Amino acid sequence: MARLQGRSAIVTGATSGMGRATALLFAREGAAVVASGRDEERGRALVGQIRAAGGRAEFVPGDVSLPDVNARLVDACTGRFGGLDTIVCFAGMLGLGSITGVPADTWRRTLAVNLDAVFYLLRAGLPVMQAGGGGSVVIGGSIAAMKGFPNHAAYCASKGALLALVRQAAIDYGPDVRFNVLCPGPVDTPLIWDSAAAFPDPARAVSDVAERTLLKRLGTPEDIARAALFLASNESGFVTGTSLTIDGGIMTGA
Repeated sequence: MARLQGRSAIVTGATSGMGRATALLFAREGAAVVASGRDEERGRALVGQIRAAGGRAEFVPGDVSLPDVNARLVDACTGRFGGLDTIVCFAGMLGLGSITGVPADTWRRTLAVNLDAVFYLLRAGLPVMQAGGGGSVVIGGSIAAMKGFPNHAAYCASKGALLALVRQAAIDYGPDVRFNVLCPGPVDTPLIWDSAAAFPDPARAVSDVAERTLLKRLGTPEDIARAALFLASNESGFVTGTSLTIDGGIMTGA
């Protein structure tokens, strides 16, 4: 049986990378998916692909750093699919720069996308999830929550804050809703190439980080999507308030 059969999920950052892979996998596992992103063309293509395979999906475009966009996501999920069982947050941005180098607007924007957006979606969605009997929240974090990187001040700060937010939420909303953070390491998405721009030789930086993993490769978006599926499903029914590192062992071997 499909592991998410009969459930409905919101997936942010769904038009590329880990969010897109997660939306596709959740739909294959039986979930009705409300996908969110700013690229409407890619969002419509994603929904078309899910529906062509027999799945159920809707796309709601918008900037999730805005409270009303998150309210629309919840309304779309409840209105189209009758409830909300799972929230997965993968929308994110880097905001490169050191503390003294990053523009203040970039700092604020990075925290708005990486942290505020999660808060707004949870504030809109948690009452619905509780009324429906509970569910699971999966937040896209990063090993940057635990390890510093050159010129990533805003990104590291925002990802670190997500760990604290998830612990607090697990306390306040358990046992109805479970909360966990995924902390990917180097994954082959557009974000890693944007991140590599902070290094003198970006291509060499990506190659080197892949070699430093114990598995000698970059992760794939599908690697992360499968972990999100585990945390969303009943298979992780005794897991809450924690983080799951998916990094090919790079933190172990660092």
